[in-house]
Amino acid sequence: MGVEVEAKSYSREERQRYREKVRQNLDVFERMLASSQFEFEKPMTGMELELNLVDDNFQPRFANLEVLAAIADSDFQTELAQYNIEMNVRPRPLPGDSALELEEDLRRSLNNAEEKAHSAQARIVPIGILPTIMPEHFEGDWITANNRYAALNDSIFYARGEDIYLDIEGPTGERVHTYSDTIAPESACTSMQLHLQVAPADFANYWNAAQAIVGPQLALAANSPYFFGQRLHAETRIELFKQATDTRSIELKNQGVRPRVFFGERWITSIFDLFEENVRYFPALLAECGDEDPIALLEQGVAPTLAELRLHNGTVYRWNRPIYDVVNGTPHLRVENRVLPAGPSMIDVMANAAFYYGVVRQLAREERPIWTRMSFAAAEENFRRCARDGIDARIYWPGFGEVRADELVLRHLLPMAHEGLADWGVSAAVRDRYLSVIEGRCITAANGAEWQVHMVEAFEATGMDRPTALRSMLERYISHVHENLPVHEWPREI
Repeated sequence: MGVEVEAKSYSREERQRYREKVRQNLDVFERMLASSQFEFEKPMTGMELELNLVDDNFQPRFANLEVLAAIADSDFQTELAQYNIEMNVRPRPLPGDSALELEEDLRRSLNNAEEKAHSAQARIVPIGILPTIMPEHFEGDWITANNRYAALNDSIFYARGEDIYLDIEGPTGERVHTYSDTIAPESACTSMQLHLQVAPADFANYWNAAQAIVGPQLALAANSPYFFGQRLHAETRIELFKQATDTRSIELKNQGVRPRVFFGERWITSIFDLFEENVRYFPALLAECGDEDPIALLEQGVAPTLAELRLHNGTVYRWNRPIYDVVNGTPHLRVENRVLPAGPSMIDVMANAAFYYGVVRQLAREERPIWTRMSFAAAEENFRRCARDGIDARIYWPGFGEVRADELVLRHLLPMAHEGLADWGVSAAVRDRYLSVIEGRCITAANGAEWQVHMVEAFEATGMDRPTALRSMLERYISHVHENLPVHEWPREI
Protein backbone atom coordinates (compact mmCIF):
# COMPACT_ATOMS: atom_id res chain seq x y z
CA MET A 1 0.00 0.00 0.00
CA GLY A 2 2.77 2.43 0.83
CA VAL A 3 2.99 4.84 3.73
CA GLU A 4 -0.27 6.57 4.64
CA VAL A 5 -0.39 10.39 4.55
CA GLU A 6 -2.56 12.87 6.43
CA ALA A 7 -3.43 15.32 3.65
CA LYS A 8 -5.12 14.90 0.27
CA SER A 9 -3.53 18.05 -1.19
CA TYR A 10 -0.61 20.35 -0.43
CA SER A 11 0.07 24.08 -0.56
CA ARG A 12 3.00 25.67 -2.38
CA GLU A 13 4.65 26.35 0.97
CA GLU A 14 4.29 22.70 2.02
CA ARG A 15 5.82 21.53 -1.24
CA GLN A 16 8.76 23.90 -0.86
CA ARG A 17 9.39 22.75 2.72
CA TYR A 18 9.14 19.13 1.63
CA ARG A 19 11.72 19.64 -1.13
CA GLU A 20 14.12 21.16 1.39
CA LYS A 21 13.56 18.31 3.82
CA VAL A 22 14.12 15.68 1.13
CA ARG A 23 17.43 17.29 0.19
CA GLN A 24 18.46 17.37 3.85
CA ASN A 25 17.53 13.68 4.14
CA LEU A 26 19.65 12.92 1.09
CA ASP A 27 22.69 14.62 2.64
CA VAL A 28 22.21 12.66 5.85
CA PHE A 29 21.82 9.41 3.91
CA GLU A 30 25.12 10.06 2.15
CA ARG A 31 26.81 10.52 5.54
CA MET A 32 25.24 7.33 6.83
CA LEU A 33 26.52 5.28 3.91
CA ALA A 34 30.03 6.43 4.77
CA SER A 35 29.90 5.99 8.54
CA SER A 36 26.87 4.05 9.86
CA GLN A 37 26.45 0.37 10.64
CA PHE A 38 23.76 -1.35 8.59
CA GLU A 39 22.12 -4.71 9.30
CA PHE A 40 23.11 -7.27 6.68
CA GLU A 41 24.56 -10.31 8.44
CA LYS A 42 21.62 -12.57 7.52
CA PRO A 43 20.25 -12.92 3.97
CA MET A 44 16.70 -11.75 4.74
CA THR A 45 13.92 -11.85 2.17
CA GLY A 46 10.36 -10.59 2.05
CA MET A 47 7.40 -10.63 -0.33
CA GLU A 48 4.28 -8.62 -1.14
CA LEU A 49 1.49 -10.12 -3.22
CA GLU A 50 -1.29 -7.96 -4.70
CA LEU A 51 -4.62 -9.67 -5.27
CA ASN A 52 -7.96 -9.07 -7.02
CA LEU A 53 -11.48 -9.59 -5.73
CA VAL A 54 -14.27 -10.96 -7.93
CA ASP A 55 -17.94 -11.80 -7.40
CA ASP A 56 -19.79 -15.00 -8.27
CA ASN A 57 -19.96 -13.89 -11.92
CA PHE A 58 -16.17 -13.30 -11.98
CA GLN A 59 -16.59 -9.55 -12.27
CA PRO A 60 -14.54 -7.21 -10.04
CA ARG A 61 -15.97 -7.00 -6.52
CA PHE A 62 -15.57 -3.48 -5.12
CA ALA A 63 -15.60 -4.42 -1.44
CA ASN A 64 -12.04 -4.59 -0.14
CA LEU A 65 -12.82 -2.99 3.24
CA GLU A 66 -15.61 -5.48 3.81
CA VAL A 67 -13.36 -8.36 2.76
CA LEU A 68 -10.49 -7.20 4.97
CA ALA A 69 -12.84 -6.91 7.94
CA ALA A 70 -13.88 -10.52 7.33
CA ILE A 71 -10.27 -11.74 6.96
CA ALA A 72 -9.21 -9.86 10.13
CA ASP A 73 -5.49 -10.41 9.54
CA SER A 74 -2.98 -7.54 9.69
CA ASP A 75 -0.92 -9.21 6.94
CA PHE A 76 -3.70 -8.22 4.49
CA GLN A 77 -4.10 -4.53 3.61
CA THR A 78 -5.89 -2.25 1.19
CA GLU A 79 -4.64 -1.36 -2.26
CA LEU A 80 -5.51 1.42 -4.70
CA ALA A 81 -8.93 0.21 -5.87
CA GLN A 82 -11.76 -1.33 -3.93
CA TYR A 83 -11.36 -4.62 -5.82
CA ASN A 84 -7.68 -4.94 -4.73
CA ILE A 85 -6.04 -6.17 -1.54
CA GLU A 86 -2.40 -6.89 -0.68
CA MET A 87 -0.86 -9.76 1.28
CA ASN A 88 2.40 -8.94 3.05
CA VAL A 89 4.83 -11.74 3.93
CA ARG A 90 6.96 -11.00 6.94
CA PRO A 91 10.75 -11.09 6.37
CA ARG A 92 12.47 -14.39 6.97
CA PRO A 93 15.90 -15.94 6.36
CA LEU A 94 16.50 -17.43 2.93
CA PRO A 95 18.66 -20.53 3.74
CA GLY A 96 17.57 -24.07 4.49
CA ASP A 97 13.98 -25.24 3.95
CA SER A 98 12.38 -21.89 4.81
CA ALA A 99 10.93 -21.57 1.29
CA LEU A 100 8.93 -24.79 1.73
CA GLU A 101 7.56 -23.43 4.99
CA LEU A 102 6.77 -20.15 3.25
CA GLU A 103 4.81 -21.92 0.51
CA GLU A 104 2.71 -23.68 3.13
CA ASP A 105 2.16 -20.40 4.97
CA LEU A 106 1.14 -18.66 1.76
CA ARG A 107 -1.33 -21.40 0.84
CA ARG A 108 -2.76 -21.48 4.33
CA SER A 109 -3.13 -17.69 4.45
CA LEU A 110 -4.68 -17.48 0.99
CA ASN A 111 -7.08 -20.35 1.64
CA ASN A 112 -8.14 -18.82 4.95
CA ALA A 113 -8.61 -15.41 3.34
CA GLU A 114 -10.56 -16.95 0.47
CA GLU A 115 -12.89 -18.76 2.85
CA LYS A 116 -13.57 -15.62 4.89
CA ALA A 117 -13.97 -13.47 1.76
CA HIS A 118 -16.99 -15.59 0.81
CA SER A 119 -18.93 -13.89 3.61
CA ALA A 120 -18.48 -10.65 1.65
CA GLN A 121 -19.59 -12.35 -1.60
CA ALA A 122 -16.03 -12.24 -2.94
CA ARG A 123 -13.33 -14.54 -4.24
CA ILE A 124 -9.59 -13.81 -4.33
CA VAL A 125 -7.59 -14.02 -7.56
CA PRO A 126 -3.77 -13.78 -7.88
CA ILE A 127 -3.30 -12.63 -11.50
CA GLY A 128 -1.35 -9.87 -13.24
CA ILE A 129 -4.42 -8.11 -14.67
CA LEU A 130 -7.99 -9.17 -13.91
CA PRO A 131 -9.17 -10.13 -17.42
CA THR A 132 -12.81 -9.23 -16.77
CA ILE A 133 -12.12 -5.60 -15.78
CA MET A 134 -13.80 -3.21 -18.24
CA PRO A 135 -13.94 0.60 -18.62
CA GLU A 136 -17.43 0.78 -17.13
CA HIS A 137 -16.16 -0.65 -13.85
CA PHE A 138 -14.30 2.59 -13.20
CA GLU A 139 -17.27 4.88 -13.77
CA GLY A 140 -18.50 4.65 -10.17
CA ASP A 141 -16.86 4.77 -6.76
CA TRP A 142 -13.78 2.69 -7.45
CA ILE A 143 -10.97 4.16 -5.31
CA THR A 144 -10.22 2.95 -1.77
CA ALA A 145 -11.01 5.56 0.89
CA ASN A 146 -7.41 6.42 1.78
CA ASN A 147 -5.66 9.79 1.78
CA ARG A 148 -2.58 8.43 0.02
CA TYR A 149 -4.56 7.19 -2.97
CA ALA A 150 -6.61 10.38 -3.27
CA ALA A 151 -3.49 12.54 -3.00
CA LEU A 152 -1.65 10.47 -5.61
CA ASN A 153 -4.55 10.69 -8.04
CA ASP A 154 -4.87 14.46 -7.61
CA SER A 155 -1.11 15.11 -7.74
CA ILE A 156 -0.59 13.08 -10.91
CA PHE A 157 -3.33 14.96 -12.74
CA TYR A 158 -2.19 18.30 -11.34
CA ALA A 159 1.32 17.62 -12.69
CA ARG A 160 0.04 16.31 -16.03
CA GLY A 161 -2.60 18.96 -16.63
CA GLU A 162 -4.74 16.73 -18.84
CA ASP A 163 -6.35 13.29 -18.99
CA ILE A 164 -4.18 10.18 -19.22
CA TYR A 165 -4.00 8.60 -22.67
CA LEU A 166 -3.68 4.82 -22.88
CA ASP A 167 -2.52 3.28 -26.15
CA ILE A 168 -1.41 -0.38 -26.18
CA GLU A 169 -1.57 -2.72 -29.18
CA GLY A 170 -1.28 -6.51 -29.12
CA PRO A 171 0.32 -8.97 -31.57
CA THR A 172 -2.93 -9.59 -33.48
CA GLY A 173 -3.83 -5.92 -33.86
CA GLU A 174 -6.22 -5.75 -30.90
CA ARG A 175 -5.76 -2.40 -29.23
CA VAL A 176 -6.77 -0.29 -26.26
CA HIS A 177 -6.70 3.42 -26.98
CA THR A 178 -8.67 5.59 -24.62
CA TYR A 179 -8.47 8.47 -22.18
CA SER A 180 -8.91 8.30 -18.43
CA ASP A 181 -9.58 11.14 -16.03
CA THR A 182 -8.32 9.14 -13.03
CA ILE A 183 -5.47 6.72 -12.32
CA ALA A 184 -8.04 3.90 -12.03
CA PRO A 185 -6.44 1.81 -14.85
CA GLU A 186 -3.27 1.59 -12.74
CA SER A 187 -5.22 -0.45 -10.21
CA ALA A 188 -5.52 -3.23 -12.79
CA CYS A 189 -1.78 -3.90 -12.42
CA THR A 190 -1.36 -6.44 -9.62
CA SER A 191 2.15 -7.64 -8.90
CA MET A 192 4.44 -9.68 -6.70
CA GLN A 193 7.28 -7.76 -5.09
CA LEU A 194 10.42 -9.50 -3.82
CA HIS A 195 12.72 -7.95 -1.23
CA LEU A 196 16.37 -8.79 -0.61
CA GLN A 197 18.38 -7.23 2.22
CA VAL A 198 21.98 -6.50 1.25
CA ALA A 199 25.05 -4.72 2.58
CA PRO A 200 25.70 -1.13 1.40
CA ALA A 201 28.92 -2.18 -0.34
CA ASP A 202 27.08 -4.92 -2.26
CA PHE A 203 23.96 -2.97 -3.17
CA ALA A 204 25.11 -1.77 -6.59
CA ASN A 205 26.05 -5.29 -7.69
CA TYR A 206 22.69 -6.72 -6.64
CA TRP A 207 20.70 -3.88 -8.22
CA ASN A 208 22.66 -4.13 -11.48
CA ALA A 209 22.15 -7.91 -11.49
CA ALA A 210 18.42 -7.47 -10.89
CA GLN A 211 18.19 -5.01 -13.78
CA ALA A 212 20.01 -7.42 -16.07
CA ILE A 213 17.52 -10.26 -15.55
CA VAL A 214 14.16 -8.44 -15.61
CA GLY A 215 13.72 -9.56 -19.23
CA PRO A 216 14.10 -13.30 -18.53
CA GLN A 217 11.97 -12.89 -15.39
CA LEU A 218 9.10 -11.50 -17.46
CA ALA A 219 9.48 -14.08 -20.22
CA LEU A 220 9.07 -16.88 -17.69
CA ALA A 221 6.35 -15.32 -15.54
CA ALA A 222 4.15 -13.20 -17.87
CA ASN A 223 0.54 -13.43 -16.70
CA SER A 224 -1.31 -10.34 -18.00
CA PRO A 225 -2.39 -10.75 -21.65
CA TYR A 226 -5.87 -9.15 -21.45
CA PHE A 227 -7.03 -5.66 -20.53
CA PHE A 228 -10.42 -4.06 -21.22
CA GLY A 229 -11.34 -7.20 -23.13
CA GLN A 230 -8.46 -6.95 -25.62
CA ARG A 231 -5.51 -9.29 -26.07
CA LEU A 232 -2.44 -7.08 -25.72
CA HIS A 233 1.10 -7.83 -24.50
CA ALA A 234 2.05 -11.04 -22.71
CA GLU A 235 2.72 -8.84 -19.67
CA THR A 236 0.48 -5.87 -20.45
CA ARG A 237 0.91 -4.73 -16.83
CA ILE A 238 4.30 -3.23 -17.67
CA GLU A 239 3.13 -0.80 -20.36
CA LEU A 240 -0.19 -0.14 -18.64
CA PHE A 241 1.46 0.84 -15.37
CA LYS A 242 3.85 3.15 -17.22
CA GLN A 243 1.08 4.94 -19.09
CA ALA A 244 -1.49 5.03 -16.28
CA THR A 245 0.82 6.87 -13.85
CA ASP A 246 2.52 9.16 -16.36
CA THR A 247 2.76 12.72 -15.05
CA ARG A 248 4.14 14.04 -18.34
CA SER A 249 2.23 15.90 -21.02
CA ILE A 250 3.03 15.07 -24.65
CA GLU A 251 5.33 18.10 -24.81
CA LEU A 252 7.32 16.95 -21.77
CA LYS A 253 7.65 13.49 -23.29
CA ASN A 254 9.00 15.06 -26.46
CA GLN A 255 11.54 16.97 -24.38
CA GLY A 256 12.85 13.68 -22.96
CA VAL A 257 11.54 14.18 -19.42
CA ARG A 258 11.80 10.87 -17.55
CA PRO A 259 8.65 8.89 -16.71
CA ARG A 260 7.90 8.08 -13.07
CA VAL A 261 7.69 4.40 -14.02
CA PHE A 262 11.39 4.30 -14.60
CA PHE A 263 13.62 1.49 -15.85
CA GLY A 264 16.66 3.66 -15.25
CA GLU A 265 19.32 4.88 -17.62
CA ARG A 266 22.65 3.46 -16.42
CA TRP A 267 24.36 0.85 -14.31
CA ILE A 268 25.12 2.20 -10.83
CA THR A 269 28.09 2.20 -8.45
CA SER A 270 26.17 2.93 -5.22
CA ILE A 271 22.62 3.00 -3.86
CA PHE A 272 23.18 6.74 -3.46
CA ASP A 273 23.07 7.08 -7.26
CA LEU A 274 19.40 6.07 -7.28
CA PHE A 275 18.24 8.26 -4.41
CA GLU A 276 20.16 11.20 -5.83
CA GLU A 277 18.48 10.66 -9.23
CA ASN A 278 15.09 10.61 -7.53
CA VAL A 279 15.71 13.99 -5.92
CA ARG A 280 17.23 15.54 -9.03
CA TYR A 281 14.71 14.36 -11.62
CA PHE A 282 11.31 13.86 -9.98
CA PRO A 283 9.14 16.52 -8.31
CA ALA A 284 7.15 15.52 -5.24
CA LEU A 285 3.72 13.94 -5.58
CA LEU A 286 3.12 13.58 -1.83
CA ALA A 287 4.59 16.48 0.18
CA GLU A 288 4.15 15.19 3.73
CA CYS A 289 6.68 16.58 6.25
CA GLY A 290 7.44 15.30 9.74
CA ASP A 291 9.21 16.86 12.71
CA GLU A 292 12.25 14.59 12.74
CA ASP A 293 15.65 16.31 12.76
CA PRO A 294 17.80 13.72 10.99
CA ILE A 295 21.07 15.61 11.54
CA ALA A 296 20.53 15.81 15.30
CA LEU A 297 19.61 12.13 15.49
CA LEU A 298 22.62 11.06 13.48
CA GLU A 299 24.95 13.07 15.70
CA GLN A 300 23.37 11.36 18.73
CA GLY A 301 24.14 7.96 17.21
CA VAL A 302 20.48 7.25 16.40
CA ALA A 303 19.40 6.06 12.95
CA PRO A 304 16.92 8.60 11.48
CA THR A 305 13.89 7.32 9.60
CA LEU A 306 14.45 9.77 6.70
CA ALA A 307 10.69 9.71 6.25
CA GLU A 308 10.54 12.38 3.53
CA LEU A 309 13.21 10.71 1.39
CA ARG A 310 11.48 7.35 1.75
CA LEU A 311 8.08 8.81 0.90
CA HIS A 312 9.50 10.41 -2.24
CA ASN A 313 11.21 7.16 -3.20
CA GLY A 314 7.84 5.42 -2.95
CA THR A 315 6.42 7.63 -5.71
CA VAL A 316 9.22 6.88 -8.21
CA TYR A 317 8.20 3.54 -9.66
CA ARG A 318 11.44 1.79 -10.56
CA TRP A 319 11.14 -1.85 -11.55
CA ASN A 320 13.98 -2.49 -9.10
CA ARG A 321 13.54 0.02 -6.30
CA PRO A 322 16.13 0.90 -3.64
CA ILE A 323 14.78 0.68 -0.09
CA TYR A 324 16.14 2.27 3.09
CA ASP A 325 14.42 1.24 6.31
CA VAL A 326 14.99 1.15 10.06
CA VAL A 327 13.91 -1.84 12.18
CA ASN A 328 14.44 -1.92 15.94
CA GLY A 329 16.72 1.09 15.67
CA THR A 330 19.05 -0.46 13.07
CA PRO A 331 19.06 0.70 9.44
CA HIS A 332 19.21 -1.67 6.49
CA LEU A 333 19.04 -1.58 2.69
CA ARG A 334 16.94 -3.71 0.35
CA VAL A 335 16.51 -4.27 -3.37
CA GLU A 336 12.78 -4.41 -4.10
CA ASN A 337 12.12 -6.34 -7.31
CA ARG A 338 8.75 -5.15 -8.70
CA VAL A 339 8.68 -6.61 -12.18
CA LEU A 340 6.69 -9.84 -11.60
CA PRO A 341 2.91 -10.23 -11.93
CA ALA A 342 0.85 -11.91 -9.22
CA GLY A 343 0.08 -15.63 -9.59
CA PRO A 344 -0.76 -17.98 -11.03
CA SER A 345 -0.50 -20.62 -8.22
CA MET A 346 1.56 -20.44 -5.03
CA ILE A 347 4.08 -22.95 -6.39
CA ASP A 348 4.52 -20.67 -9.41
CA VAL A 349 5.00 -17.67 -7.10
CA MET A 350 7.67 -19.55 -5.16
CA ALA A 351 9.37 -20.73 -8.36
CA ASN A 352 9.57 -17.15 -9.64
CA ALA A 353 11.11 -16.09 -6.34
CA ALA A 354 13.62 -18.94 -6.26
CA PHE A 355 14.78 -18.21 -9.81
CA TYR A 356 15.24 -14.52 -9.00
CA TYR A 357 17.15 -15.01 -5.76
CA GLY A 358 19.41 -17.66 -7.24
CA VAL A 359 20.35 -15.88 -10.46
CA VAL A 360 20.81 -12.50 -8.77
CA ARG A 361 23.17 -14.07 -6.23
CA GLN A 362 25.41 -15.51 -8.93
CA LEU A 363 25.38 -12.47 -11.20
CA ALA A 364 26.23 -10.17 -8.28
CA ARG A 365 29.29 -12.26 -7.40
CA GLU A 366 30.76 -12.87 -10.87
CA GLU A 367 34.37 -11.83 -11.35
CA ARG A 368 33.46 -10.26 -14.68
CA PRO A 369 29.97 -8.87 -14.07
CA ILE A 370 27.26 -9.01 -16.71
CA TRP A 371 26.95 -5.20 -16.62
CA THR A 372 30.52 -4.87 -17.87
CA ARG A 373 29.64 -6.99 -20.91
CA MET A 374 26.12 -5.78 -21.76
CA SER A 375 24.95 -2.24 -22.32
CA PHE A 376 22.18 -0.83 -20.15
CA ALA A 377 20.21 -0.14 -23.33
CA ALA A 378 20.38 -3.84 -24.22
CA ALA A 379 19.00 -4.78 -20.80
CA GLU A 380 16.12 -2.33 -21.28
CA GLU A 381 15.37 -3.67 -24.77
CA ASN A 382 15.29 -7.23 -23.34
CA PHE A 383 12.80 -5.97 -20.75
CA ARG A 384 10.59 -4.40 -23.43
CA ARG A 385 10.64 -7.47 -25.69
CA CYS A 386 9.87 -9.93 -22.90
CA ALA A 387 6.98 -7.82 -21.63
CA ARG A 388 5.56 -7.77 -25.15
CA ASP A 389 6.29 -11.35 -26.29
CA GLY A 390 6.58 -13.34 -23.06
CA ILE A 391 7.90 -16.90 -23.36
CA ASP A 392 8.41 -16.43 -27.13
CA ALA A 393 10.68 -13.39 -26.75
CA ARG A 394 14.13 -13.22 -28.29
CA ILE A 395 16.72 -11.32 -26.28
CA TYR A 396 20.40 -10.44 -26.32
CA TRP A 397 22.83 -12.01 -23.86
CA PRO A 398 26.66 -11.78 -23.88
CA GLY A 399 28.20 -14.99 -25.19
CA PHE A 400 24.90 -16.12 -26.76
CA GLY A 401 24.00 -13.23 -29.04
CA GLU A 402 20.28 -13.08 -29.81
CA VAL A 403 18.54 -16.11 -28.32
CA ARG A 404 15.08 -17.21 -27.22
CA ALA A 405 14.55 -16.34 -23.58
CA ASP A 406 13.47 -19.88 -22.65
CA GLU A 407 16.58 -21.32 -24.31
CA LEU A 408 18.82 -18.88 -22.42
CA VAL A 409 17.18 -19.89 -19.14
CA LEU A 410 17.57 -23.62 -19.80
CA ARG A 411 21.17 -23.44 -21.01
CA HIS A 412 22.59 -20.74 -18.77
CA LEU A 413 20.41 -19.07 -16.16
CA LEU A 414 18.78 -22.14 -14.63
CA PRO A 415 22.13 -23.76 -13.69
CA MET A 416 23.15 -20.36 -12.36
CA ALA A 417 20.00 -20.24 -10.21
CA HIS A 418 20.85 -23.66 -8.73
CA GLU A 419 24.36 -22.48 -7.87
CA GLY A 420 23.16 -19.19 -6.44
CA LEU A 421 20.59 -20.80 -4.17
CA ALA A 422 23.14 -23.35 -3.01
CA ASP A 423 25.50 -20.49 -2.24
CA TRP A 424 22.76 -18.87 -0.12
CA GLY A 425 22.54 -22.15 1.81
CA VAL A 426 19.15 -23.11 0.36
CA SER A 427 18.40 -26.82 0.65
CA ALA A 428 18.44 -29.21 -2.30
CA ALA A 429 14.75 -29.97 -1.71
CA VAL A 430 13.87 -26.31 -2.22
CA ARG A 431 16.04 -25.95 -5.30
CA ASP A 432 14.65 -29.09 -6.92
CA ARG A 433 11.00 -28.28 -6.20
CA TYR A 434 10.94 -24.74 -7.50
CA LEU A 435 13.54 -24.71 -10.24
CA SER A 436 11.95 -27.78 -11.80
CA VAL A 437 8.88 -25.56 -12.31
CA ILE A 438 11.02 -23.04 -14.21
CA GLU A 439 12.47 -25.89 -16.29
CA GLY A 440 8.99 -27.18 -17.05
CA ARG A 441 7.82 -23.78 -18.29
CA CYS A 442 10.81 -23.52 -20.62
CA ILE A 443 10.40 -27.05 -22.01
CA THR A 444 6.67 -26.60 -22.68
CA ALA A 445 6.93 -22.90 -23.67
CA ALA A 446 4.02 -22.26 -21.31
CA ASN A 447 3.38 -19.61 -18.67
CA GLY A 448 0.31 -17.87 -17.26
CA ALA A 449 -0.15 -15.56 -20.23
CA GLU A 450 0.18 -18.35 -22.77
CA TRP A 451 -2.35 -20.51 -20.84
CA GLN A 452 -4.87 -17.66 -20.64
CA VAL A 453 -4.64 -16.92 -24.36
CA HIS A 454 -4.91 -20.62 -25.26
CA MET A 455 -8.04 -21.10 -23.15
CA VAL A 456 -9.78 -17.94 -24.35
CA GLU A 457 -9.14 -18.87 -27.98
CA ALA A 458 -10.44 -22.39 -27.31
CA PHE A 459 -13.64 -21.04 -25.73
CA GLU A 460 -14.11 -18.57 -28.58
CA ALA A 461 -13.74 -21.43 -31.07
CA THR A 462 -16.89 -22.96 -29.57
CA GLY A 463 -18.84 -19.79 -30.43
CA MET A 464 -18.46 -17.82 -27.20
CA ASP A 465 -18.04 -14.06 -27.43
CA ARG A 466 -14.97 -12.50 -25.82
CA PRO A 467 -16.55 -11.45 -22.46
CA THR A 468 -18.02 -14.93 -21.95
CA ALA A 469 -14.74 -16.59 -22.93
CA LEU A 470 -12.84 -14.41 -20.44
CA ARG A 471 -15.24 -15.30 -17.64
CA SER A 472 -15.02 -18.99 -18.48
CA MET A 473 -11.24 -18.87 -18.57
CA LEU A 474 -11.10 -17.04 -15.24
CA GLU A 475 -13.38 -19.62 -13.62
CA ARG A 476 -10.96 -22.39 -14.68
CA TYR A 477 -7.98 -20.26 -13.61
CA ILE A 478 -9.29 -19.82 -10.06
CA SER A 479 -9.97 -23.54 -9.64
CA HIS A 480 -6.42 -24.41 -10.75
CA VAL A 481 -4.92 -21.81 -8.38
CA HIS A 482 -6.39 -23.69 -5.44
CA GLU A 483 -5.11 -27.03 -6.74
CA ASN A 484 -1.59 -25.51 -6.54
CA LEU A 485 -0.37 -27.13 -9.73
CA PRO A 486 2.27 -25.17 -11.67
CA VAL A 487 0.69 -23.38 -14.61
CA HIS A 488 2.57 -25.35 -17.27
CA GLU A 489 0.74 -28.48 -16.01
CA TRP A 490 -2.75 -26.94 -16.02
CA PRO A 491 -5.32 -28.80 -18.20
CA ARG A 492 -6.04 -27.20 -21.59
CA GLU A 493 -9.09 -29.04 -22.80
CA ILE A 494 -12.53 -27.42 -22.80
